[in-house]
Amino acid sequence: MSEIKNLVEVKHLKEYFPINTGLFKTKPLKAVDDVSFAIRKGETLGLVGESGCGKTTVGRTLLHLYKPTAGEIWFDGKQIVSKADILEYRKKSAMVFQDPYSSLNPRMTVSDIIAEPLDVHKLYTSHKERQEKVLELMNRVGLNSEHANRYAHEFSGGQRQRIGIARSLAMGPEFVVCDEPVSALDVSIQAQVINMFDELQEEMGLTYLFIAHDLLVVRHISDRIAVMYLGKMVEMADANEIYSHPLHPYTKCLMSAVPLPDPIKARENKRIVLSGDIPSPLNAPFGCPFRTRCPYATDACAESMPEFKEVSSGHFVACHNLEKFG
Repeated sequence: MSEIKNLVEVKHLKEYFPINTGLFKTKPLKAVDDVSFAIRKGETLGLVGESGCGKTTVGRTLLHLYKPTAGEIWFDGKQIVSKADILEYRKKSAMVFQDPYSSLNPRMTVSDIIAEPLDVHKLYTSHKERQEKVLELMNRVGLNSEHANRYAHEFSGGQRQRIGIARSLAMGPEFVVCDEPVSALDVSIQAQVINMFDELQEEMGLTYLFIAHDLLVVRHISDRIAVMYLGKMVEMADANEIYSHPLHPYTKCLMSAVPLPDPIKARENKRIVLSGDIPSPLNAPFGCPFRTRCPYATDACAESMPEFKEVSSGHFVACHNLEKFG
């Protein structure tokens, strides 16, 4: 059996934003600070963490919507460096945005919104071909052909997100970054949209980076899960492994907050409550960023950032004190 190759590789990615702190003075906000990971062809990597941890910035930098401060992005064995590389890469990648209300142009019909990537890259020879492609995309995401000439404000949140997904699939991408695509939707609609992502992945052979903060949603759709805290990657493993055997103290805290459907198990489940507030990325603690809230922190945690290393097959963790509680 041949090994499944990586479609996307990220090596030591950094994204710093200069913030004005006074007259002619700036300070870097380290939104993403030395992050490395790979996504295999056809898999879904879930990316989780608190609001402000840098997960959306990872997704946007990965698609070159932000220019990376440092690091390497590889796609299908080729490093993305030049403008020509980025243009080619954007034809094979897409993004589904979080808010279906603000990511669609209110002045454009559904047909024009979905056809926008086709218009930009001139991927049709006639108006008839354009219309056929639009209707095929609408059908794929569960929209009717009579919706084509209506405007975005006439639809519900779930339908708007389907329009956004149809637009992202217009170029026939291989890789899709899903930035919290269901967090603005009702719970009943969330399940429908998540199932649709699964079906589209099977039909079209898609590879996903699925960014979310809802751990139940991430578990349902992801093959592997990566956990971020304050711009750093702290743990990454198979979805079942990270739920049944979390190693990093922050991951353990996140998993303890996942609601359990069984009332007996829910009562037995000990919720880990962190003390203190999440530090500002502008003034992140030196060493391990989690040490200010970690019950196991030692002097070593303040001196250096622990290495993000493989501790068992496919299970990566960044922690100095694993032997104490792992």
